[in-house]
Amino acid sequence: MNPFTPSRRGFLGGALGGVAAGAVPLPRTAARRGLRDLMSTDRAWERFLADQDLRWARLPRAWYEGPFLGNGFLGSMVYQEPGRNALRFTVQHSQVQDHRPAFGNEWGVARLPVGNLALEPAGEITEVDLRLDLWNAELRGTLTTSRGRIRLRAFIESGRSLLAVAIKTTAGENGARLVYRPSKAVSPRIIREDPPKAMQPNPDPHTRVDGGVTLTVQPLAAGGQTVTAHTEHRERSERIFYLTVAHSHPEPTAEAKALGTVRSAPRLTALEREHRTWWHRFYRKSFISIPDGLLQSFYWIQLYKLASAARADAPIMATTGPWLEPTPWPSVWNNLNSQLEYWPVYGSNHLELDPIPRSLKAYQRILVEALRPEFRADSMGLRRSTDAQFDDAGFVGAPGYPSPDPEIGNLPWLLHNAWLTYRHSMDERILRDVVFPILRRAMNYYLHFLKPGDDGRLHLPPTFSPEYGTAPDCNYDLALIRWSCRTLLDAAERLGVADPLAARWQEVLDTLVEPPVDGNGFMVGTGVPFAKSHRHYSHMLAVYPLYLVNWDRPQDRDLIDRSLRHWIGFEGALRGYSFTGASSVSAAMGRGDDALKYLREFVARFAQPNTHYYEAGPVIETPLSGAQSLHDMLCQSWGGVIRVFPAVPAAWRDVTLHNFLTEGAFQVSAVRERGVTRFVRVLSLAGERCRLRHGLPGRPAVRGTRGRPPAWRDLGGGVIEIDLARGQEAVVHVRGADPDLVIAPVRVTTKAPPWGLPPLPPAGQAVPVELAGHFDNDGITSEFFMGDGDFDGTGATYPAAALPQTGRVTADGVEFLFVNGIEGSANNVTAAGQTIPVPAGRYARLHVLGASDNGNAGTTVTAVYADGGTAAVPLRLTDWKSNPAYGESAAVRAPQFHTRTGAKDIAVTIFHQKADLDPARELTALRLPNLTRPRPHLFSLTLEKPS
Repeated sequence: MNPFTPSRRGFLGGALGGVAAGAVPLPRTAARRGLRDLMSTDRAWERFLADQDLRWARLPRAWYEGPFLGNGFLGSMVYQEPGRNALRFTVQHSQVQDHRPAFGNEWGVARLPVGNLALEPAGEITEVDLRLDLWNAELRGTLTTSRGRIRLRAFIESGRSLLAVAIKTTAGENGARLVYRPSKAVSPRIIREDPPKAMQPNPDPHTRVDGGVTLTVQPLAAGGQTVTAHTEHRERSERIFYLTVAHSHPEPTAEAKALGTVRSAPRLTALEREHRTWWHRFYRKSFISIPDGLLQSFYWIQLYKLASAARADAPIMATTGPWLEPTPWPSVWNNLNSQLEYWPVYGSNHLELDPIPRSLKAYQRILVEALRPEFRADSMGLRRSTDAQFDDAGFVGAPGYPSPDPEIGNLPWLLHNAWLTYRHSMDERILRDVVFPILRRAMNYYLHFLKPGDDGRLHLPPTFSPEYGTAPDCNYDLALIRWSCRTLLDAAERLGVADPLAARWQEVLDTLVEPPVDGNGFMVGTGVPFAKSHRHYSHMLAVYPLYLVNWDRPQDRDLIDRSLRHWIGFEGALRGYSFTGASSVSAAMGRGDDALKYLREFVARFAQPNTHYYEAGPVIETPLSGAQSLHDMLCQSWGGVIRVFPAVPAAWRDVTLHNFLTEGAFQVSAVRERGVTRFVRVLSLAGERCRLRHGLPGRPAVRGTRGRPPAWRDLGGGVIEIDLARGQEAVVHVRGADPDLVIAPVRVTTKAPPWGLPPLPPAGQAVPVELAGHFDNDGITSEFFMGDGDFDGTGATYPAAALPQTGRVTADGVEFLFVNGIEGSANNVTAAGQTIPVPAGRYARLHVLGASDNGNAGTTVTAVYADGGTAAVPLRLTDWKSNPAYGESAAVRAPQFHTRTGAKDIAVTIFHQKADLDPARELTALRLPNLTRPRPHLFSLTLEKPS
């Protein structure tokens, strides 16, 4: 059935349903009353979002711990300058990239780093109190040093791409300074490998001063330039630092643009007013409140993150967003990442952040050139990883042709996002100018390869399922083929197009082979069972997000259930978006408790202190997909039906949803109190057919908020159909009830500390020691690249996916700091005679997370005391591949280890060892032994105070 036009049943039911609904007597007050929005003032929003703010009571050590600012173009992460007494503001820009596609996405069109701004105090930083104010999109706080205090505030203006940093110092910190240093314009991929030998390095940057503005010009070997412009001035008692970045290719025009941006900038108060106005309007477009404090703040941080990273006129986000850090993924990835990044824009009513339809329309020539010449006449395709203009070397995969980018379904999957934009806006231009013509060519590409088999069905030769492997009748592609043909037929009818390919699309739908399944559910493809741990749910695309196989069909339920349990039951290669995906699939099944379980598992295992996430390097899509998982619990719209509160966990007794955007361009508001849906308000923005699964606990009544009530009819199964003209709204509630239509935050019943970094507990029983500045060994590698680390001298390493991801680990009730495998970075200390300062104090016990290589290590650490004396403290650590030999406990255990050539199924362990200290003396440092074989490796230290 065409989802864009009313059914015959809908028309026939209209007359009867409308009369019946209109006959229901309602109180006169209810008949006239609309929503009472208690979130309609700036003050209400400021109070609510203040409870979601991130806070730092200590200095963030890395990008995944610190504050972040951005406007879709310019971006800054804030954390300690590595190994220095300074606060870094990274300076990155989403348009800054190389332009030599012949060298591939990792090098030729990779994002390029720009530079860093350092706040260098006069004294040593001793205390930190920072807050990321979501409502005003501003970082503010205080650095306390050995010489005084620095008050700072910083933001990236929403429209001007201007970083503003204001500092106010006490007398002892008058010497504090802000210093900009450019980075080398080389792909961040360099953490994994050297650049191609034939690739000429970009020239070194040069700096000059023009009328009080410092310009750093980075010429590009491919032509064009990146320019950073900054200036500093005083306003009242504050020093104001303005900085901007501009990029141009192939013309060298960025210099004039950057200079103009800085020179035309208003005073800070006016700039701040412009900035805040944009953000305040942004937040007020929709509202969600749940009683889970941790996930409520997580959700609003994701909306802040999305608006910091995305704009409709900005580039499609690379894996890192507008920020850039060392990463093997310095480009846009189109086999899952770019799709997941933008899913939250739909329900949150923020289509102004979606660049995908614009980009698809603008870069169609590149989509044609991505294919081998023999397919270009009628087809388009999208490479796996590209720049934001879809450019890269090589060709999209094709059966029978070798290719480094073997998927052929990336373009229709990205077009699914554009189709969602159309369905949530009902802007027919997107359907006519983007979805239909490009999807037509994407489907033509599949038609080159579909062939009838002996069974009379159409089959695909072997194609690639991200990122599992190759199989004939690959479920990833079969799902996209079905969705494409259905969407093309519906779009042609909607647009009034008599397309000569329509009969072929229908033939494909009628004769395409059924999805290959076995006793465990969806297979990867014919003859290829799902038989190993795998982070992608690409083989289940028909379930989510395409909903071709769905819970509304009783015959599909067992297949969905088996497939989900089998996939998510394979530990080893599961990553963060595996659990957000499992959460959304569970929500599609109506299982709210399971959806919450998986979402919380993502947060507990993978979400970093600032809610960012990494897999070998920064990847932005997973936390954003966590926001979509929450959307899927609260409201779903697919198959022509809006589902209100379809998978609310039992623990969430109260929920508020306001102006949630759905397919058909409806804004939905609903309130759940004490586990019961009280009312649903639907506002039509496009006059489309409205089918609503309301979830009310009794027979529904439908009324308007102005004039006559709309006609409606009950379709059974908890679904009603309401006739709404553009701009008309209806309220649905239990018949005979008179609910108070109030939109307000719900009471938080599951409280949580704020995101960010809490203070270390100097007055408590356990004091973690900061080891990151002493790390000298990389003993952890990801499953994506096992060649950069070396724990034991042979190139063997711990597997990152099996180790703690969130910066902390608790062993035997003792909390440790823990740094996992950001690719190419050190993460442990080898004993080589170093002296490690510790927070001075009296301690009863030393706790160690560590292991030895090449045998057990029985040695000593020297405790250095404030009185000038020392003492030998036993340090006994077992070999990482062995069972505890010295009474340790197994704090972290992995089922395998990595070698340069692959994984070995031999378990490896990081042990928790402890040793007594002299509690009567003040400890100031620990001196490690100097050993070469076996070597103790220390991942973390915690000191225990006397009880």
